[in-house]
Amino acid sequence: MTVHHGHRPLQVTLDASAVPDHPTGAGRYVLELVTRLSRLPEVDLTILCRRDDGARWHTASPGGSVIDKAPPARPLRLAWEQVELPRILDHLGIDVHHGPHYTMPARAEAPKVVTLHDMTFFDHPEWHERAKVLFFRKAIRAAASKADALITPSAAAADRVREVLAPEIPVHLIPHGVDHARFHPLDADDVEGAADDEAARKRLGVRQPYVTFVGTLEPRKDVPNLVRAFDAVAGHLPDLNLVLAGAPGWGMEAIEAAIGSSTHRSRVRRVGYISEEDKVALLRGASVVVYPSREEGFGLPVLEALASGGPLVTTSGTAMAAVVDDAALLFTPTHVDELAAALEDVVQGGAAVEARRRRGLDLAARYTWDASAQAHLEVYEAAATTAAAR
Repeated sequence: MTVHHGHRPLQVTLDASAVPDHPTGAGRYVLELVTRLSRLPEVDLTILCRRDDGARWHTASPGGSVIDKAPPARPLRLAWEQVELPRILDHLGIDVHHGPHYTMPARAEAPKVVTLHDMTFFDHPEWHERAKVLFFRKAIRAAASKADALITPSAAAADRVREVLAPEIPVHLIPHGVDHARFHPLDADDVEGAADDEAARKRLGVRQPYVTFVGTLEPRKDVPNLVRAFDAVAGHLPDLNLVLAGAPGWGMEAIEAAIGSSTHRSRVRRVGYISEEDKVALLRGASVVVYPSREEGFGLPVLEALASGGPLVTTSGTAMAAVVDDAALLFTPTHVDELAAALEDVVQGGAAVEARRRRGLDLAARYTWDASAQAHLEVYEAAATTAAAR
């Protein structure tokens, strides 16, 4: 349901100042949301970003407005959000403001919508830097008590938000989408596409067959146990390699130690942060795509793997398990033996692996960024209408 405000588009501001130069899950969500919202005639979108980042958002939103005034450094940026941003929003006279990364300008008068990706700052503080834990716990509590609506990407995240914070405002479940124009299997007769994929893998120094992980290398992803599981099967799968793709996060010491103590460390390749084009080549060419994360708000890489036709292994009892349903082989988080058995099972292929892969393509087709953007618009409309009625 879309309510028009005096037959004019809804004036929306969206804070993109936290999106890093190399975006992953939460950053990719903001980029895709901005791109799709900018195409909706019902929205007049203004993007707020860092001083050094305006060009990217002008590209993502050709018809939208961009205000590039946020300081680049995180502590200054967070202070700017509370001190300067309310003045900017009040001057613009907007209908609703969206903080897509846990925070919001508390003093701004406009209705505010905040996305809470997960509750790991409360449930697993050890997965984050201490200074961020203290700040984001306070910010999340403020959002739950002072925003007009909350958005979460999964039922698991929504349940934890309600359990921990007991907000009196609506909590909306809006799943992420997937860019099907990019993440899809190659047609059997797509010779040019296959050559492009092979060239991308060669450029990355990746040799088939391989197991791959794509994501930020940080504690919650449990990459050290993936290295140990690979080590357990590599002896009798002598051609298999392990490819770790993603920017290094904090807590890299455990990953370095696991690789360093691996008997088969010469077959573990770290390729760093990769482009979206290289990512799809890596996913399409993998014998197994593994996402061993202990917990996520959504787990976008699993959806991208399914859409690309990659045979998937991920963790049970998580948001990822809810997304993939029966289209992936699941293992208990942190259980190296189970993960090793799953790797071996999928590498060997067969009818069950192919059935899960085909099921994954059907499942992924249900998730689109256009649908996600439309659902966000409905939340904005409801927040603006409720605030106007007060």
